[in-house]
Amino acid sequence: MTRTEPGASRTATRLAARGFEPLIAPVLAVRPIIQPAPDLAGFSALAFTSPNGVAVFADLSADRSLPVFAVGDATAERAKQAGFTTVASASGALSDLAWLIAGEATGRVLVPGAREPAGDLDALLNRAVETVILPVYEATETRAKPPESFDAVLAHSPRASQAVARALGRTGGAGRLAVAISAAAAAPLAAAGFAEIRTAGEPTDAAVLLALGNPAARV
Repeated sequence: MTRTEPGASRTATRLAARGFEPLIAPVLAVRPIIQPAPDLAGFSALAFTSPNGVAVFADLSADRSLPVFAVGDATAERAKQAGFTTVASASGALSDLAWLIAGEATGRVLVPGAREPAGDLDALLNRAVETVILPVYEATETRAKPPESFDAVLAHSPRASQAVARALGRTGGAGRLAVAISAAAAAPLAAAGFAEIRTAGEPTDAAVLLALGNPAARV
């Protein structure tokens, strides 16, 4: 499992409950970008593209008055845990978040997230709503060595997949399975020579586990 914490531990618990032996090997580490608390005057809402964005922003600002648009249910749940009371989930990918914002936002939207976002929310909105991107964290590669023995890799973001491919090299995936949370996350894995690459039906952890399937029966 290549997710950052605490997501990696949550996925590991679900895998163990299904009979797998999870190995946690995060390929990315989240580092907050130190800056003063942002001035939220003039913004009508916040938009979060990941649970990491919520967690870092919640430490940066104590203001919980603005409504929140979240890319998916895990991000929405993190926002509720952080104390935001009005939270809407797009339950999907970045394009779904853009549709949600375009349909419901009534003014400027602040988007706290990664220094290098995985997608272009502004372009997807096509000027339907004014957004202001606020980098609050950066994801850096851990450069950790992969476990010596493993059968499958779960990749929850394009950045993680890129790091996995670099760590494994051209043949590191030979004879092994990779499961990606999206088509964008699946693409970089081809460089590692996996025997099979599966893509989740929707961008959620539950869909990743569904695409993984069940462990092979012991004989």
